[in-house]
Amino acid sequence: MLLLAPAEARAQGWSAGTAGRPLATCIRRAAPDEDPRRVARNLAAFDCVTPHKQFGSGDFWVISEPVGERARSRRPLNARMLSLWQDRVTLHVIYADGRVATMSDDAVGLTKRIQLGAIVEYPIPRHTAPVDRLLWKIDGSSNLYAVVRNLRIATDAQSNRANLFMAALYAAFAGLCIALLTYNLALWTTLRYRFQLAYAAMVAALMAYAFTSSGALAWLVPDIPNTLRLRLNYLLLTTTAASAIWFARSFFEEHVFGPRLRLLIRVSIGALLAAGCGFALFAPYAPLIAHTLYNWVFVSMLVPITAIVLSAWCNRSNFLWLFGLAWAAPIVAGCLRVLAGLGVLPWSFWLDNSTLMSMAAEALLSSIAITYRIRLLSQERDAAVAAETVARRLADLDPLTGLLNRRAFLGQAIGRSGTQTLLILDLDRFKQVNDTIGHDGGDEVLRTVARTLRGLVPASAMIARIGGEEFAVLSTPAEPVDPDRILARLRATRMPFDLRVTASIGSADGPLENERDWKALYRAADRALFDAKAAGRDRAKLSAVAA
Repeated sequence: MLLLAPAEARAQGWSAGTAGRPLATCIRRAAPDEDPRRVARNLAAFDCVTPHKQFGSGDFWVISEPVGERARSRRPLNARMLSLWQDRVTLHVIYADGRVATMSDDAVGLTKRIQLGAIVEYPIPRHTAPVDRLLWKIDGSSNLYAVVRNLRIATDAQSNRANLFMAALYAAFAGLCIALLTYNLALWTTLRYRFQLAYAAMVAALMAYAFTSSGALAWLVPDIPNTLRLRLNYLLLTTTAASAIWFARSFFEEHVFGPRLRLLIRVSIGALLAAGCGFALFAPYAPLIAHTLYNWVFVSMLVPITAIVLSAWCNRSNFLWLFGLAWAAPIVAGCLRVLAGLGVLPWSFWLDNSTLMSMAAEALLSSIAITYRIRLLSQERDAAVAAETVARRLADLDPLTGLLNRRAFLGQAIGRSGTQTLLILDLDRFKQVNDTIGHDGGDEVLRTVARTLRGLVPASAMIARIGGEEFAVLSTPAEPVDPDRILARLRATRMPFDLRVTASIGSADGPLENERDWKALYRAADRALFDAKAAGRDRAKLSAVAA
């Protein structure tokens, strides 16, 4: 939307985080009980060339270049600077007529002045004379990046526009995080994939980090010391980084991670969390040391990420290209930000907020990656279910005839309610068939008999091969199977080598609620079969189940 906007609006949008006119500064160390007017007159004592960071921590005077503007009722002015680690900040506004207006804040007072984007803003008191210079007295500066950074003079309209732009940016980011968090937690409750929970943890940590780094925490809790807000900010950033590595660990397939890589990931996550907790606990006592250690631990995050990517490439992971696409921006932005923190690159407002924007892009792209991962898992699951169905079906079927085998037949038959009719069909003199046309010919005879039975019995009936040449048919009185019709069809069916094949059938009616009923029903049908064989074969006999 910004790219499609008119050029003027686009320029205002991109500069919203750095609203107003920049002011160059000069610096010197502060001595106890110095008068600000005398300090401001002695400009020769200020260093305008050496970077602030080289002065180390301590108390400082920082003076701006000439301002030359006047705060009016219709055009109020504000002094804006980036929120840094400072115990107390005192602003002396020096006017052209020699008047000095002073505003002083401790760490809690600084919190009350924070605007969105973590910008500390001081309203310039109105006066008849224009502002000559701004003189800052900074007590307890850690000077991690600078004593005063991004000093600007801005109108109320510029400040309001900056707040509005940053509010839209952070609100859009928060909406994105809430949507992704809700959606993935809902998916996790259903699918229970570990990478969904890791992704939700990463998004939640990122949203909490944005809440502290944006200055919104200062608006919600104005009595919190600004130094505590900064300590929480550092802690949440390492928590976000640790959860991101955990997400990478759970996103790739298990074969990507060997024992050494798993150990490296655990050590890296532990080091990141320890660095964040260490900064939060010990920064008030040694901020420069805590910050340096913090930066180097953050740099070390590249080691496990690089190792994971290389292992995924070597092990032909299906998700490497998605991971690389999603994480390219955060890794580059993180490296640039760390280099800026170490003083290798110059500071930039947008570089300082690059983590937020690059992680927003990563969150979106990772959601696509998760969708792709779930799609592959669904395909794997569907294939596994289909294979299991086929395997179960094959386990239930007789491999020669394709009918149910004895185990599957009993499993499905026992437990049927109501009276059942069991037919047992046994081929007559089947040994002579095998001796005459061979076992292959005998197998073909069995297949032909199976096809004949399938074509005669109703769909509700069950057919099984329960022995060598013995078949069983189970039906209900509502849809009876005529055994004489089966025998007639077998006589008329053409068999291999035009061999004449007949069968004998024994049938019985009775309940089939349990295994005891099955044994009784089978014995009755088997007795009827024996009677049919004894009576000359190629016939059917009916028997009743004894009570």
